Amino acid sequence: MKRALIKFRCSVYEKKLLQVKAKAAGVSLSAFCRNSLMEQQITERMNEEHINTYKMLVKYHNNFKRIGNMYKKGNPKLSEEVILVAKEIKKHLKTILK
Repeated sequence: MKRALIKFRCSVYEKKLLQVKAKAAGVSLSAFCRNSLMEQQITERMNEEHINTYKMLVKYHNNFKRIGNMYKKGNPKLSEEVILVAKEIKKHLKTILK
């Protein structure tokens, strides 16, 4: 239970900025301030555009892997290059999730 109340002064701009960042993170303003104070990592929620981009990258990764596997016997050099591209996409996907 959180019963203690803390007040602090800030400019109108600072308050608006805090509210925008809290909304982007999907938490209340007080929770955002508490998490910031405790140096906890605050992650921004993905909006619809980010989610669609992420899904598109996953689809590209899968397609490049399939193409690489398809040419594995016929053209190994091409297969290596395509699989390298798929690994690069996978690396970017992992950084997005962190």
